[in-house]
Amino acid sequence: MKAKTKEKTRINIMRIITILVCIIYALPLIWMVTTSLKTDAEIMAFPPQWLPDKPIWDNYVQATNYFPFWKYFGNSIIITFGCVIGSLISCPMIAYSFSKINWWGKNIFFYMMLGTMMLPMVVTMIPTFVIFSKLGWINTYLPLIIPAFTGTPAFIFLLRQFFKTVPNALLEAARIDGASEFTIFRKIMLPLSKPILFLIALQQFVGSWNNYFMPLIYLNDENLFPLALGLPLFQGKYETHWNWSMAASTISLIPTLIFFLIAQKYLIEGIKIQGMKG
Repeated sequence: MKAKTKEKTRINIMRIITILVCIIYALPLIWMVTTSLKTDAEIMAFPPQWLPDKPIWDNYVQATNYFPFWKYFGNSIIITFGCVIGSLISCPMIAYSFSKINWWGKNIFFYMMLGTMMLPMVVTMIPTFVIFSKLGWINTYLPLIIPAFTGTPAFIFLLRQFFKTVPNALLEAARIDGASEFTIFRKIMLPLSKPILFLIALQQFVGSWNNYFMPLIYLNDENLFPLALGLPLFQGKYETHWNWSMAASTISLIPTLIFFLIAQKYLIEGIKIQGMKG
């Protein structure tokens, strides 16, 4: 009885700690949403005012009219979905090759690929820019999307570790039945790795959607700008429209939130698998 009471107390303490941590993590999000509905005076008030006296919904209209918001939003959609599709095509194929197909130098190339993860971006930035410039890709979406079709080392490593857990006997049975490597990959490996693929898709989606630096380097035409380059426009030389900026940021968060809610079931399963591999 005493042991049960002790266990119940421990669980309650863990719940309280979890709730407190969740609140701490949610505070910036709550602040962003409430700030988007405040007046300038309420934003600058001291002590800080958490909730607006009267929500100013017009801030969202002003935010979307301040610059070509929906055009930039559409540009972000194009870049982000291009990168997600690229990662979902390239990473599983490369990982399958590294994990289940025997070819000369496989391990050498795998460790070379892992070594590229250690390189700081500033080391590769100038050579990459020169290559894309020679190809005539500057001021297009190609430098932002095409690299995703060549694979991302972290995603390839994650998938390779998962593929290695699939019994070779299963693949050998399929080969004996006459299945090609591509058929095995498409009909056996991809369905089994669905939770990991959703996890990769989310990470790629968030990374591409919020990517500010790469579009800043490769895009000069404002008509091609993604939303990440549009949000800083609220910060002027003499004044900053914080409420409009927070309203635009809140809208920009919606696609990520929708993606998470749709894929929530698979994402949690993928995180569990990733945790077990760790």
